[in-house]
Amino acid sequence: MLRLGEKIIVIADSLEQNLPIGQYGYIIAYDRNADNIFDYVVRVPKDNKHYYVPAEDIELEEVLLRQEADRIEKEALLDYALATKNEEMFRKIMNGDSLEAVQVEQNKEVQSSEEFIKQIGLKAWI
Repeated sequence: MLRLGEKIIVIADSLEQNLPIGQYGYIIAYDRNADNIFDYVVRVPKDNKHYYVPAEDIELEEVLLRQEADRIEKEALLDYALATKNEEMFRKIMNGDSLEAVQVEQNKEVQSSEEFIKQIGLKAWI
């Protein structure tokens, strides 16, 4: 249950009541009536209105920002995997492995310059 005064964003309009999707608002009250489908009363400052909304139609702003940051991080890791032609890293990201495990693995791949030159020399010799 969300606290009073928390900043939310309207993400859906499941009951087709013309909610301003994508707009932010603030929770100003709980609707405690057991016979009612609505969970919260939300104030949307841009429209200067109050709306009765069910819980699935709203989401905390910080949760949406965290999800967007995770999506951008995943895209950046995919771009890195494609640029370095790291197929294993690409497959792990696409299969949904945790991003922390992929980043730790990425840090393991860093080699010393002597080791890199040795590998190049072996490949050139073959």
